[in-house]
Parts: sequence; C-alpha cells; structure tokens
Amino acid sequence: MDSQNIKTTNNDSRCVFFNEHSEDYRCVVILTVKRATGTFSLVGCLFMLFVIWLLRRYHSLAQKMILSLTVAAFFDSVAYVMGESHPEGSLCDFQAWWLTYFDWSALAWVCLITLNLYLNLVREISTNRYEMLYHVTAWGVPLVMASLPLLKGYYGPAGFWCWITDDHVAWRFGIWYVPLFSLIFLMICCYARIICVANKRMQSWLGTFNPERERRKVSLAEEIKPLKWYPSVYLLVSIFPLINRLHNAFYPLNPSFSLTLLHVMSAPLHGLANAFVFGLDRDWWSLLSPTGMQLALQSRLCDRTRIGEYHPGAVRYTQADLADLSDDDDDDTNVLFYSPDMTLKDRGP
Repeated sequence: MDSQNIKTTNNDSRCVFFNEHSEDYRCVVILTVKRATGTFSLVGCLFMLFVIWLLRRYHSLAQKMILSLTVAAFFDSVAYVMGESHPEGSLCDFQAWWLTYFDWSALAWVCLITLNLYLNLVREISTNRYEMLYHVTAWGVPLVMASLPLLKGYYGPAGFWCWITDDHVAWRFGIWYVPLFSLIFLMICCYARIICVANKRMQSWLGTFNPERERRKVSLAEEIKPLKWYPSVYLLVSIFPLINRLHNAFYPLNPSFSLTLLHVMSAPLHGLANAFVFGLDRDWWSLLSPTGMQLALQSRLCDRTRIGEYHPGAVRYTQADLADLSDDDDDDTNVLFYSPDMTLKDRGP
C-alpha cells in the first residue's frame, strides 16, 4: 500500500534516499511509474464500467457485485493518480484514509464474489436475499479498517503517497498485509473446493444425452472459469508490496530502489487486474465485436421503446352483451374470452 521512506520536497517533487548524494532521477522514475500504473487501472475500470453500461450487465446479483467491485477499484485507482505524498495534515490524512478504504472495499468485493459462488455451487443456496448484507459488509468493514489509524493519528507522509507512517509498522501489517494474505489464502481454498465439487458434478452427469444437463454443465464451467482468477491476480499484485514492506521493516534506513519500483508498479494495478479477469470471459468479446458494439449502441442511444407487462382489467359480461356479441358477426370463429356461463354458438358444418 505505501512505498519506501523517500523524502520529497514540496516545490518540485525532488527527493533523496536518506543521503544527500542520491540521484534525483530515482524519484522521477518512481513517481512516473506510479502515475502510469494508476492511470492504466483507471482506464481499465472505465472500460469495464462502459461495457457493463453498454450491455446492461447489472441485473443479476453476480453482475451487480462485479459492478460494485469495479466502482471500488476505480476510486482506488484515483488515489494512486492523485500525486506524490502531501505534507502532514488533513489533506494527507484524507489521501491515506481514501487509499485504505477503497483498497479494502475492492478486496471485500472479491472475497464476497468468491463466497457467493461458493454458496451457489457448493452449498446450493440462493443468495439473492443476501444482497443488502453484502453491501453493508463491503462498504462497512472498510470504513472501520480505514478509520482506526485515522482516529489513532497514525496516518501521515509515507513515501510517494500518504498512508500509515514508518513509526507504526505493526499497524501496516495488522491493518492491511496480514488480513490481505489471510483472505487470499481462504479464497484459494474456496476455489479449490468449488472446482472439486464442479468436477464431481460434471462426472456425475455422464450418461444419456440430456440437453438441459449439458447446458447446466457448460454454464457451470463458464461461470467458474473467469472468477477463479480473482485471488490469483490479487496475490500477484500484492507480493512485491509485501516483500518491500518486510525489507522496510528490517532495514528502515536502507530502502531498496528496485523493491520500491516493483512496489509502485504492482500496488496500483488492482483495477487493471480486475479488467484482465473481466476480459477472460469470452462471451464479452463476442458481444464486443464491431457489429455487436454497433447494435448495442443503437439500442442504448436510439431505441426508446419500453416494453411492459400488460395487465388486463376485470371483464364482466351480461347475458345481453353476450347475445349482442354472438349476433354481430356470424362468420367469426375466434373465441377470445370464455367462462363456464358462456354457451358457444354451434356453427354447423
């Protein structure tokens, strides 16, 4: 989440690595890389939001959860593009709180997507009723985790962005890294169980051909295929920040430029990683062909037709009405309404 102990001056963003003879180009490189990776994540999230809007993929619970994850990753990317570390004060505290909150929100939605898939496929539980609980968890727990260091006064300048200061290393691991890797481990275990159960079900479906069974088999495989990569990509983008933080804890006065560079290259990539997982679904790309895009845009921007369900009112017939209706057209053989009290006219041969 944070970078190395690198001192930055307020006027021109120049810095040194704890000694006055260090080269300034290091800070320029790291700041540039940080902003570039944050921008890539921002673009990836915008692309996902555009596709979700274009194809109207926000109706089912799973689609809503992916939309919420994208929103959290978008605002998380904004924090990395904000710029270098601000001087100690309210603005720095806000940047640190923002970064912690949306990092936790994105992680929470990935965990809940995994949990939702586990409940659906392994426990065979319908989870639509849990939607509100998911939102309370994904937005509420990060609020607590981000507010604890703020209330303790542990936020401040921490390299190229504000976060928990170097004087509170234990809080860095307790608030973020230990929960992060614990949850990643649990998600990997969940997906191992999901894949095992799915394979058993596919084998149990072998036998005479059943179209519905085959459809369910394909649907099950397609649903698991892209989602199983979420914990893997989170592990990949978090491993270098963890190594850098461990090095920083053991050698606080001797930060490594290479580890810092790898840190700022990977930490802001949550949004881009989500877009990568999003793009693993082949159905999306088939719908995003030039023809599919054109039809989707026309549907979105030009078609104003609304199709609603027709609710007929109560119709009551009197004997006089029935007599009039039967005499109006003797050649009409279509019966539009029927009740036990009605006697259909015998047309004869």
